[in-house]
Amino acid sequence: MDENFQMLTIFFRHNQAKNLDEIQAYLRESGFWREFPPDGMEIVAWHVMMGIGHVVTLKVPPDRLRELNIVVEKRAWKAFTTEFYPTYDFLPFYQQFHAEAKQ
Repeated sequence: MDENFQMLTIFFRHNQAKNLDEIQAYLRESGFWREFPPDGMEIVAWHVMMGIGHVVTLKVPPDRLRELNIVVEKRAWKAFTTEFYPTYDFLPFYQQFHAEAKQ
């Protein structure tokens, strides 16, 4: 992992007072699809959890967290409620533990 980045996972929980067409229309109108994520931030994974919403993991320069937060507040709110979680890649550790356990 590049030390110039922090991994961050965002839960975009659907606003269930809106249907999918309303959510998509709002995201287009607000500029979400154009501005998320800001340039210089990388999407590592993007999953949809049925009944919940989108789960997006990003690589973000730590000094740009405020910028990311502002884009989310301006472009995603009303369509989603949001939760932010610091994240790291556990897969290499799992693979090591798994291989050692099988020996």
